[in-house]
Amino acid sequence: MKKKKKTKKFISNLFYTVILILLLAVIMSSAVFIYFAKDLPRPERFLDRPIIEPTYIYDRTGEYVLYSIYGEERREIITLSDVPDYFIDALLTAEDYSFYDHFGVDFMGIARSVLINIRDGEIVAGGSTISQQFIRSAFLTREKTFMRKIREIILTLELERRYSKNEILEFYINQVSFGNNAYGLESAAKTYFNKSAKELSLSESAILVSLLPSPSMLSPFGENIDQLIQAKDNLLTRMVNNGTITKEEKENTENEELVFSKFSNYLRAPHFVMQVKKYLENKYGEDFLMEKGLKVYTTIDFDIQKEAETVIKAGVQNNLQFNAHNAALTAINPNTGEILAMVGSANYFGDSFPEGCNPGINCLFDPYPNVAMRNRQPGSSFKPFVYATAFQKGYSDSTIVEDKETNFGTTANPYIPRNYDGQFRGEVTLREALAQSLNIPSIITLRDFAGLEDSIKTAQNFGISTLNMPPSFYGLPLVLGGGEVQLLEMVSAYGVFATGGFYTPPMFVLEITDKDGNIIEKNRNTPKRVLESSVAELITDILSDNDARAPVFGYRSPLYFEKKQVAVKTGTTQEYRDGWSIGYTPDIVVGVWAGNNNNASMVRGESVVVAAPMWRLFMEKILF
Repeated sequence: MKKKKKTKKFISNLFYTVILILLLAVIMSSAVFIYFAKDLPRPERFLDRPIIEPTYIYDRTGEYVLYSIYGEERREIITLSDVPDYFIDALLTAEDYSFYDHFGVDFMGIARSVLINIRDGEIVAGGSTISQQFIRSAFLTREKTFMRKIREIILTLELERRYSKNEILEFYINQVSFGNNAYGLESAAKTYFNKSAKELSLSESAILVSLLPSPSMLSPFGENIDQLIQAKDNLLTRMVNNGTITKEEKENTENEELVFSKFSNYLRAPHFVMQVKKYLENKYGEDFLMEKGLKVYTTIDFDIQKEAETVIKAGVQNNLQFNAHNAALTAINPNTGEILAMVGSANYFGDSFPEGCNPGINCLFDPYPNVAMRNRQPGSSFKPFVYATAFQKGYSDSTIVEDKETNFGTTANPYIPRNYDGQFRGEVTLREALAQSLNIPSIITLRDFAGLEDSIKTAQNFGISTLNMPPSFYGLPLVLGGGEVQLLEMVSAYGVFATGGFYTPPMFVLEITDKDGNIIEKNRNTPKRVLESSVAELITDILSDNDARAPVFGYRSPLYFEKKQVAVKTGTTQEYRDGWSIGYTPDIVVGVWAGNNNNASMVRGESVVVAAPMWRLFMEKILF
């Protein structure tokens, strides 16, 4: 009997203990909830945001503002009734498909997104609901801490308790950033498509939703427009799969022409600035740039930049007669690596596209891609690296080679290159061969004197990063430009000759300070010797030897400066797809590329016709 009483008393005590623990848990949870939720704003304040201090990007003097990152929020409020169903369907498909079913925090969605990301091997799905995203962007800092996450969840639950799903969706659509200082759907529609949100098509809606995960990287005004188009297509496929649109509706978007507005934010030296922006985002993160009020002093000389843009735009207009629709220019101080000017295309703001052009895919001219940092074949402008390698091995500029028809292949698989004019000159010196850009002697120099592997190593030591295939992949055509390079790296590599053998990598940013003027980053290059000074000086002497060059280029070619020693080399690729001119003095190296974005051939003619005049005009403006 006593045992039964003890058992009953134990059960009774346990019951009250459990009740007490649960009561304390409820009280503590309520206290925590009340503590975090007490600052949740009233409805009329839900679209307020803290003042954001923008990051400013300057030229080297600090006199010119080139760009401001999230300098001001452009926002126009829109009601949910004016938002196209297409956009809402696309948004929910991409960001929160269970939005109308969960209570603010979708734990199943989090688990599902983890599985999707593991399956696809990349981050394609996130776990935060639209409600969480709104709370995070509107009221919380972006620090990734446990307490901030708890506050986010509690505020989200309170948000869902106080407001309807449609109200929350309207809050979000008016709050979210679409990049380029466009906040909210209405502002984004006008920024990117020059129309009201209610006029957006299915394809345009999918584009705007596709921007949300990374609006800076995927901006249609940047060089990753092809990635944005692919993200849009992937989203439309998901919408077909979940039944929000039909397969026919998706197919109809493939015939719809996407016409983007001209870039509307204040922007100078655009291609250069976009590279600086990418550098900053990679190093500091987009969130940091949005909040901390940084001042970024770049290497660009804006006066030189303006001259470069003027020269390139006029030069391309003239080159249309040669079916050359685009050009790029880069100028560097070879002693410091500082980029003084960068023009990545003829007109970043893209007045028009040629008929039949699909931006990012098959355009003769596409304004946003930075051709100065895209892989192109360099033609004969690669030859100085091979000759420098030969000279390092003890051969001299007076070494004799024979310029005659030669089969560098086999009987079964012949390789019989020609000089550009089809003529052969018999015995020539290496000085004459390089100055006149003769192909047969240059291949002999690569094969017999320099060596393929060592020539590639020379180029790599000079900063050329794109020749990463085995030497056999390139073979003897390497000396004629058979390996793809970037204009920026070629200009930097020619800086080795300009400095007497020192390589200094290209540099975009001089200094970064916080809003109070404290230095958080200061850059300075350390030159590295990669070539004997005597060899560098010999290359410079040959590339500025007008007498040695004249039999091919003439005595009064655009390459010749009467009162100043200027070294220069041209390059033309197979089927006239690219024209190059790269030249230098001890203080500046300038490279110009001319051609078409889609590799279409130009009218037969040498680089001296399409690239050299622009290079010459720019050098005249800088040197005199």
